Amino acid sequence: MNDILTETEQRMTSSIENLDKRLLNIRAGRANPAMLDGIEVTYYGTPTPLIQLAVISVPEARQLCIKPFDKSAINDIEKAIFEANIGLTPNNNGETVILNIPALTEETRREYVKQAKQVAEEAKIALRNIRQDANNDIKKLEMTEDEIKTGQDNVQELINKFNKLVDQKEKEKEEELMTV
Repeated sequence: MNDILTETEQRMTSSIENLDKRLLNIRAGRANPAMLDGIEVTYYGTPTPLIQLAVISVPEARQLCIKPFDKSAINDIEKAIFEANIGLTPNNNGETVILNIPALTEETRREYVKQAKQVAEEAKIALRNIRQDANNDIKKLEMTEDEIKTGQDNVQELINKFNKLVDQKEKEKEEELMTV
């Protein structure tokens, strides 16, 4: 029974980690190097993650600066950012690529809040599926009804704890998005 609870908690923790990653990808109008995480640059014919080719810094709240280790890759980096279609236009000054993050409108902010709520709801669905799996595993064990009930109660306590965490993360992201 303890194995089931431990595995359930690990699966729920990984769901929360996934939620964190997905919430990071929702822009808040501020520059964040994580915005460029999925971008791959064709470097000498090989798709290479941007983070391996350059230093990404945040000189200002609404600006990203990408300084490649190899200056010959600057045009490839610029092209990859443009093709990634992340809504940002790269500016190349010969040594670095500058990305200016536009300020979010009220309407855009509300749209991103909806996205955050959707991501949080998907996380809760994943948690419920994990609870269902755990409860089914507990029922398969050779135990008395009281022991099964206790096990299911423990799983319910876990999901309650993780649901509160999802709600808290959703609220934090909403506040971040709505802060002008």
